[in-house]
Amino acid sequence: MEKRKRRSKPRYLAVGRIAAPHGVRGEVEVEIHTDFPQRFVPEARFLVGERKVAMTVERVRPFKKRLLIKFREIVDRTAAERMRGAWIHVPIEEAWPLEEGEYYEHEIVGLEVWTEAGEYLGVVDHIIYTGANDVYVVVGPKGEVLLPAIEEVIREIDLEGERMTVHLLPGLIEEQGKRGE
Repeated sequence: MEKRKRRSKPRYLAVGRIAAPHGVRGEVEVEIHTDFPQRFVPEARFLVGERKVAMTVERVRPFKKRLLIKFREIVDRTAAERMRGAWIHVPIEEAWPLEEGEYYEHEIVGLEVWTEAGEYLGVVDHIIYTGANDVYVVVGPKGEVLLPAIEEVIREIDLEGERMTVHLLPGLIEEQGKRGE
């Protein structure tokens, strides 16, 4: 098996997305895409949109399951409308530390996945967020394998070695293979 190229670390993390303007004074509704919404406070700085324009939070308040944020640089509804759909980022260096055993998505996606018996299953392609537990979607020689991110299945994550070791519960792969028939 040929050695894969080392995964590169992203330069930015998305922490929110501007969903819509709110009112006429430049406030925007923000969908939260972080486990740390407390990072949205007055004077906090973010990089917004594809061009990563620096913006500073003037004020913030909860609104339904979102936040209403007034950025200093967005002065009216017209400017807010232009920002619709823009992602809000922070530099990777500003990522908040996680608890032991917790990982950012970019750390998991791209890992090689091996069973405890030494069988290669493939590479984590993406993650499905179910609410109960995450599911790692592995693409490899057996096709697409769905692995629940639970202790009984995920035995070791070696970020330095870019490898995940898993224990396959009985029927996990066989049941998935039958779905395509």
